Amino acid sequence: MPKKRNNIAIQYYINNTNGNNVGHRRVPSSGGSHKKLRRLPHIFSRVLELPFRSDADVSVEENPDCFRFVVETDSIGDVRAHTIEIHPGVTKIVVRPNGYLELSSLDDLELDMWRFRLPESTRPELASAVLTDGELIVTVPKGDELEENANDNNGEFRGAGGGWD
Repeated sequence: MPKKRNNIAIQYYINNTNGNNVGHRRVPSSGGSHKKLRRLPHIFSRVLELPFRSDADVSVEENPDCFRFVVETDSIGDVRAHTIEIHPGVTKIVVRPNGYLELSSLDDLELDMWRFRLPESTRPELASAVLTDGELIVTVPKGDELEENANDNNGEFRGAGGGWD
């Protein structure tokens, strides 16, 4: 197996302080290992955010038809799951108390929130949140749009180039 090359080059520019104002002098770092930085190819387009700190004990269950998130709480009242489109193609499910009005305010930006990256197979617009016996239960259904379109054909199979007339 060939050795992996690291391509990071760190350079420092130091002002010349000997009084002749010649300019800057470039000093390469002495680290020796170089690595080329890469940009991530994508961001996660679906995220669930719960109104708890990031270290909260949340039970995550994946079923064939949904994801279920269960957390014990006594500090919030009635809750609701809101779907917010942060950027075209990037959706966030935010669970907040019913009276909470400012969902997208950056003034109340809280970085230490419990978050979960949802796969593409989830349907954030159908998410629900229920408070039962001191437990917050958030359900995010799964389902591809292809499955929905298949159900809209009244039991008929349709495809391209099939020869069924």
